[in-house]
Amino acid sequence: MPTMLDVTGLGHRYHSKDGEHVAVDGLTFTVNAGELVCIVGPSGCGKSTLLRSISGLIRPTEGQVRLHGDVVDGVPSDLAVVFQDYSRSLFPWLSVQRNVEFPLKKALGRAERAERARQALEQVGLAGAAGKYPWQLSGGMQQRVAIARALAYRPALLLMDEPFASVDAQTRFELEDLLLRVRREHDTTILLVTHDIDESVYLGDRVVVLSKSPARVVRTLDVDLPAQRDQITTRESEAFVALRSEVARLLHDRPAESDAAGTDSANSSAGASTNGHRVAAKPATAKQSSARATDQASEQASEQDADQAADRGPAKDADRGTDQGADEAATPVKAEAAAAPKAKPHRNGQGGNRNGAKNRNKSGGRGRARR
Repeated sequence: MPTMLDVTGLGHRYHSKDGEHVAVDGLTFTVNAGELVCIVGPSGCGKSTLLRSISGLIRPTEGQVRLHGDVVDGVPSDLAVVFQDYSRSLFPWLSVQRNVEFPLKKALGRAERAERARQALEQVGLAGAAGKYPWQLSGGMQQRVAIARALAYRPALLLMDEPFASVDAQTRFELEDLLLRVRREHDTTILLVTHDIDESVYLGDRVVVLSKSPARVVRTLDVDLPAQRDQITTRESEAFVALRSEVARLLHDRPAESDAAGTDSANSSAGASTNGHRVAAKPATAKQSSARATDQASEQASEQDADQAADRGPAKDADRGTDQGADEAATPVKAEAAAAPKAKPHRNGQGGNRNGAKNRNKSGGRGRARR
């Protein structure tokens, strides 16, 4: 696919009363025609500044942006933007139909504008709301109007600045699926900025991970998921979980466990690989290995040693629960079953073993045992 957007060495600095501030520093990446590329980074890292530089709303202090091979100098005519705050991007005194038609007033006649708006509203599921006003719609419906307005314009490149951040989770899922459907139907090239890791993996063909401010490209990951995606089955797939974990590690500057522990060779058979990025199995700790060895030794002990060890059992079990709990408690039932019964002998003061009962009988402590 040909390259539509080429960002090279992009940097932006601005001055304030506190001195010079670097918002983005040396960003370089590309977006091919027909791609949906997601940019994900921590809040405040400079994502919106990057998007404004690409759209021509502000001029970068370093580097350049090329669209169709031409340097961006001002707002390109074949580019549209969907902002996060839909309530500020719509005109409350205009109907939904008129809001969608608004960017087309200079380029098209009235009849063609009306037809484009009708088609766009139908695509986003708002064909019956054309005569309403934005303040009569829910937040999710208002954002659909903003998306319809961008689609009616038919841009070569659609920029989206955290477009679903202001809606509830269910509406977000619906809008994400709407975006994927529209993208398939129109082969639209989309650059979407988000701070939501799951959203970036679910929507994107590629994910560009940015660092903390000033924003730099940490890594670009290919999303090797089927084109047809589902909010449940896709998010539960091993490939999705592995990619999400990889993005999270990059955002938090935490290397994969196999790299940190130096256990690449030991994990080669146990680790799973997705899209060339290894997801290593967690190695056993030294305490776990010691606990397993203790268990094996106690199985081989004599009857007398086992009886004597029973008095010390709860303490050993408690230690083992502390050591192994972090891994075995991935299933909460295991952790609960391991902890609750083993604490009882200490609270009741009863040994819970044959030696304890024998000692009480020898000392004539039948009454105490009954209590």
